[in-house]
Amino acid sequence: MHSVVIQFPDSNGDRDAVTGIHAATGHRPSMVWYQETELPPADLIVLPGGFSFGDYLRAGAMAAQAPIMPAIKQAAAAGVAIMGICNGFQVLTEAGLLPGALIRNASLRFVARDVEVRVEGRRSPFTGHLDAGTVLTLPVAHMDGNYVADATTLARLEEQERVAFRYLDNPNGSANDIAGILSENRRVLGLMPHPERAADSTLGRADGAILFDGLIEAVA
Repeated sequence: MHSVVIQFPDSNGDRDAVTGIHAATGHRPSMVWYQETELPPADLIVLPGGFSFGDYLRAGAMAAQAPIMPAIKQAAAAGVAIMGICNGFQVLTEAGLLPGALIRNASLRFVARDVEVRVEGRRSPFTGHLDAGTVLTLPVAHMDGNYVADATTLARLEEQERVAFRYLDNPNGSANDIAGILSENRRVLGLMPHPERAADSTLGRADGAILFDGLIEAVA
C-alpha cells in the first residue's frame, strides 16, 4: 500500500493527513511538493485541507493550475483513488475532476465546529465499508464550503448515488446538504469535513479513523 499527500503553499492539513494514513496503514505516505511534475506509484493520493496559495483569486483555483496537477489527472484517469479534503475538494472542482463549485458560506462567516454527516453513496472505496445511514462526527473549518451546481448536475449526482456524505445540520448552505461527492467512476472523492482531524481518540474523536481504515483496506 503506497499513498501520496500533495503539499501546496499555505496548506495546513498535509501533515495531519500523513499522520492519519500512517496510523491506518503502518506506512508513512510520500509527500510530494506541488512543483513536481511526476508522482511515485500510488494506491491513494490525498489533496489536503488548508488555504493553498492563501485562497487568492478563488479557493483552490491557483492550486488547480499547479505543475503536479496533470500527473494527478492522469492518475485519476487510470483509476487511482483520490481524496480531496476541504481545500482539496475545492482544488478537485477547480481542476474539473469533480463537478460543481465551492463558494462562500451562506452565512458569509468562517465556520469551525464539529458536524454530523450521514453516509449516502456506498458504492466506492471510500464508503463501501460503511452501512448506509451511518452518521460520523467530523470537524469542518472553512469559509468557502457552500457546494453549488446546476440543477442537471445535482439531479445526476443524486440519481447516480454519487453524494457520498450529507450534512445533518448544514453549516454552510450547500445544495441538498451535500458534504462530499464522488466522480463518475467513484474513484475520486471530495469532502469538506476533515477526517484527518478526528482520526485519534486522544483528539476527542476517532470517526475519521473509521473512514481511513476502510479506505486503506479497499485500495490496498
